[in-house]
Amino acid sequence: MSILNIILAILLPPLAVFLTHGLGSKFLICLLLTFVGWLPGVIYAFYVNSN
Repeated sequence: MSILNIILAILLPPLAVFLTHGLGSKFLICLLLTFVGWLPGVIYAFYVNSN
């Protein structure tokens, strides 16, 4: 993960996932988790972008 990706994963988790994986199921899951709560979206963004 690059520094920019880490910063985006903290500030805007869906954007970080979108830039890495595009518009798909991973993005939609991250968007939903971010709407539920900011922290679940951040955790999921780190998890998805680390693989």
